[in-house]
Amino acid sequence: MRVLYVNDALAIWGGLERVLVDKMNGLSRLPGFEVCLLTANQGEHPFPFPLDPQVMFKDLNINFHQRYRYRGIRRIWMQHQLVRLFRKRLLDQLKTIHPDVIVCARPELVSSIVKVKGQIPLVFESHTTRYGYRYEGMKPWTKMSAVVGRRSVKHADMIVALTEGDAADWRKFCPHVCVIPNIVHLNNSGLYSSCQSRTALFVGRFSRQKDIGSLIRVWTIVHQRHPDWLLHLYCGYGEEQNALLRQIEQAGCGMVVHEPASELSEQYRNASMLLLSSVYEPFGLVLPEAMSFGLPVLAFDCPFGPSDIISDGVDGFLVKNRDETDYANKVCMLIEQEELRLKMGRAGIRSSQRYAAARILPMWEALFERLAKKD
Repeated sequence: MRVLYVNDALAIWGGLERVLVDKMNGLSRLPGFEVCLLTANQGEHPFPFPLDPQVMFKDLNINFHQRYRYRGIRRIWMQHQLVRLFRKRLLDQLKTIHPDVIVCARPELVSSIVKVKGQIPLVFESHTTRYGYRYEGMKPWTKMSAVVGRRSVKHADMIVALTEGDAADWRKFCPHVCVIPNIVHLNNSGLYSSCQSRTALFVGRFSRQKDIGSLIRVWTIVHQRHPDWLLHLYCGYGEEQNALLRQIEQAGCGMVVHEPASELSEQYRNASMLLLSSVYEPFGLVLPEAMSFGLPVLAFDCPFGPSDIISDGVDGFLVKNRDETDYANKVCMLIEQEELRLKMGRAGIRSSQRYAAARILPMWEALFERLAKKD
């Protein structure tokens, strides 16, 4: 079985990047599997997470960002030329690689893949949720690309959603949908958090999706009641970075910002809970990751990931209606009840095992074999 992944680039410290690398690495180690990766824009960017040497890699050197050197009609013309170049180079690689299945997680690339793939089955991985394709705040060009990308996805042979909620949403748009959760980088060290430190943790990006503004307001309430507790944020770049850094500095309420990192085991073990504030979340990779270290987790009950992962009141809390006061009260409840933190943390260790590679990879193996036979 030869599986070809097509992506724009793997260049940032993000959940999607980590999931794709973990999945490609895992599949490449299965008997009878060969895994190839083609990128459009990798260039000289290093991979943020190590790619197994068994994964064959090639960058097509398209550099779609070149279009932004131009304006108006010239930008549209340049985009057209770059898409043509991408399709030509992709077709050349398909003739060389002869994949049994193609996998893509970037909707903006799907229409080009459909044009040149012939009878090779195409799997689209939904890592943004169909709900996530909301267009508020987008520039016209970005909005147009998002609309076109979403429409092209229905031509995939299978859409793989991460949660049942997202799958139900996609089925309104396309009948070929299944659910395979993310593989999670679980803690297998046997070393867990004692939940004794006066520390909460956030891991994410400075983006609208993660809504760190809500978290600042929540932690301001918490800090008034428990000023000896700190919230450590490990944040990757996002469009709201500068504004949010100013807000955090002005709030002065025990929030410490750190650079993103590929390895956070020590931080998880030294924290007592993990907080998530997203307005939508395709999955929420950090939730089961933190749970595997024995941390209780809190999140707003947003579409769609947290409700699939968290058992409310058992291994964490799901806060309804984006109620920031209720969220702050739940954080304070965990701060004030050490036994509850420990109990939820222990439950989280057990429930996080649902996302171990040994359970998820066979689902992908079965899907690929079914699609290849159909072909």
